[in-house]
Amino acid sequence: MTIGHTLLGLLESGPRHGYDLKRAFDERFGHDRPLHYGQVYSTMSRLLKHGLVEVDGMEPGGGPERKRYAITDAGVTDVAGWLTTPEKPEPYLQSTLYTKVVLALLTERDAAELLDVQRAEHLRLMRELTRRKKGGDLADQLICDHALFHLEADLRWLELTAARLGKLAAEVRA
Repeated sequence: MTIGHTLLGLLESGPRHGYDLKRAFDERFGHDRPLHYGQVYSTMSRLLKHGLVEVDGMEPGGGPERKRYAITDAGVTDVAGWLTTPEKPEPYLQSTLYTKVVLALLTERDAAELLDVQRAEHLRLMRELTRRKKGGDLADQLICDHALFHLEADLRWLELTAARLGKLAAEVRA
């Protein structure tokens, strides 16, 4: 997710201060990774420089004056283009897990144990996400489902690799 496009999208509902943008971002998208204030203001500075937002006003605050940002027509066009552009699917062809398995085999370490430990870690995270999903709102449930589906695919790969480990070892060591 690009933070700039997300902040622009949040501005479409009306002008906001940086603090308000951070709070809205964190409520909707930042459950696991809240934005840092510096990230918000550096992003807003970049969007301002590119003409995608403008300063809609200044208000006195407890410290320095607070800028209120508004999205420009160019910003609306930019968000619309981003929203309609499909994301490139991640094929995971350079998987760290695959690299570890091959290196374990090349160095005559226990690749089966590596797969077992990884399987246990995936299952632990899946249990955690399932608990979180049960207590979450619809947005949280959807993001947990997304992560769970990816973890399930990884588990299928781990099982398949474990079943083919002997053959892979022979090919790697040849």
